[in-house]
Amino acid sequence: MSNSRHLQCLLSSLSRCRSLVHLQQIHALASKTGLDADPLVAGKLLLFSAAILPDALDYARRLFYVVPSPDPFMYNTLIRGVSDSDEPPHHTFLLYSRMRRQSVPPDSFTFAFLLKAAANSKFLVLGQQVHSHAVHHGLDAHLFVGTTLVSMYAECGRVASARKAFDDIPQPNVVAWNAIITAHFRVDDVINAERLFDQMPWRNLTSWNVMLAGYTGTGELEAARTLFRSMPQKDPVSWSTMIVGFASHGLFDDAFGFFRQLLREGLRPNEVSLTGVLSACSQAGAFETGKILHGLMEKSGLSTITAVANGLLNVYARCGSIQMACQVFDREMGKKSIVSWTSMIAALAMHGHGDKAIKLFNEMEEHGLKPDGVIFISLLYACSHSGLVEQGYHFFHRMEDVYGIKHSIEHYGCMVDLYGRAGLLDAAYDFVMRMPIEPNAIIWRTLLGACSIHGNVGLAEFVKRKLSELEPRDSGDHVLLSNIYAVAGKWKDVANIRRSMNDESVRKCPGWSSIEVDKVLYMFVANDKYCGVKEEAYGKLMEILSRLRKEGYIPEVTSVLHDIEEEEKEYAIAQHSEKLAVAFGMARMSMGSVITIVKNLRICRDCHMVMKLISKVYKREIVVRDRSRFHSFREGFCSCRDYW
Repeated sequence: MSNSRHLQCLLSSLSRCRSLVHLQQIHALASKTGLDADPLVAGKLLLFSAAILPDALDYARRLFYVVPSPDPFMYNTLIRGVSDSDEPPHHTFLLYSRMRRQSVPPDSFTFAFLLKAAANSKFLVLGQQVHSHAVHHGLDAHLFVGTTLVSMYAECGRVASARKAFDDIPQPNVVAWNAIITAHFRVDDVINAERLFDQMPWRNLTSWNVMLAGYTGTGELEAARTLFRSMPQKDPVSWSTMIVGFASHGLFDDAFGFFRQLLREGLRPNEVSLTGVLSACSQAGAFETGKILHGLMEKSGLSTITAVANGLLNVYARCGSIQMACQVFDREMGKKSIVSWTSMIAALAMHGHGDKAIKLFNEMEEHGLKPDGVIFISLLYACSHSGLVEQGYHFFHRMEDVYGIKHSIEHYGCMVDLYGRAGLLDAAYDFVMRMPIEPNAIIWRTLLGACSIHGNVGLAEFVKRKLSELEPRDSGDHVLLSNIYAVAGKWKDVANIRRSMNDESVRKCPGWSSIEVDKVLYMFVANDKYCGVKEEAYGKLMEILSRLRKEGYIPEVTSVLHDIEEEEKEYAIAQHSEKLAVAFGMARMSMGSVITIVKNLRICRDCHMVMKLISKVYKREIVVRDRSRFHSFREGFCSCRDYW
């Protein structure tokens, strides 16, 4: 066979290449026929390994370094591959330095890929160095380079520099306009983003989607809704942006509404829109809606997509059905990614199954998967919420000793929580003081939470002073210390904190609970105005509490954090949103159905006791997801074993 026929066969094989193994076979054939030295073949092999195939970047490097004189295309291809990878951005600059040493002239693609690496990692100094080199070579005003400069400065939060780069482009195209609008949204400059959008000489669908993403990202949801309605056309990105955007701001009903509208218009949901609406179900505790989506996924064949299956697993886990989550993981999930294993371990952790989470982690290791730092966060969380102090200590040290994974601030936070939740406050404090990195507000806040659980006033006051230096306007810290004082009966200190909150205009986040009944989501907010639904719930609650008192229930009024009379305390504690939600569920839902409630704060002791009594007296199964874990109440017992 002639060389030209060999070349055609190789190029045809490359066009069908889908794996590194296949690429290696093609490379072997090229070497056998001597075509590996052909610049076209060498360039194609490099392109596939560096930029197209997954996990083939190391192979691309080996290919590159055996080429005697790489041309600009080869350098650009490898720089592109590195810029798209998780490698440090300066690795791209090292390749550029080698390029200069070998006197290979850079072009517009070289600088665009280098700038992309700086943008991906928000590495401003590297981006500025590349910018100066682009100026030196007279390529800074090139359309491709100029647009990437705008994006780089936008990612680094330098909108003035982004605007100057945009103004330096002689004839900016629609991509450049979209980039500068994004730059203004990055710094919450909605007015100038709108002004630029109005000034655009022409727009494409991406321009409209950029505005949608900017509005939803900055919380301008009504502006997003208005723009969405006026769009001349919509694509899957438009729908996904609205679904994810509204869900991320807690407007779950709106997110579900957009998804239903998408289906009514006969459109097929894509991976992003499905994962977005699944996320909304997870956050809202919309179990029935999640089951409907599960059926839709199976009919449309989307359940085989790993990211979608992970989203479904999270829905069941966060809606209280650990059995269904396990079923998705064990039977329905084809290929399991590290995210899949992490999600399942986190699900077991939330439900208090620390031993099962550890067992699953060991099973993952047996499958040959290498854990990452994220999965250790879930594992430490599992140990923390099950009181497995020794095991948590073991895994924390195993991270570095066995896997060489450097501890992040999140891992240190998990250890503080592990000690603090177990009542080992001295150990938690010592751990914080011995940390090799400066403790941030999250670390101190975790310790303050432990002080709240165990009523340690002295340590709480010290921790609050630390938090006041870092984040003085965080309402949660003020409320936590106020609660600690209230439980200790220090009403003067409670009054002082609340006065300072008023003086500084610090607002407390109101407690709320949600419940899904007949596929409709109902929200109960503490101290909210009465409406028909709340009146129904309160009436049913009074009936329930009356029966529970006959069974020996005595309200635990220490959960009321106000200096008022006992009778007023009993009334106040009856207003807690989770009690109203469970009463509403009992009024509206049939016997045998599980009452699932989502609460944004930690469930108080009195509500916890009431849930246990209801599950015993009324023979109802109740699941409550508070801000840190699940509580499954059955026959008078809770899955947390009163450890939360």
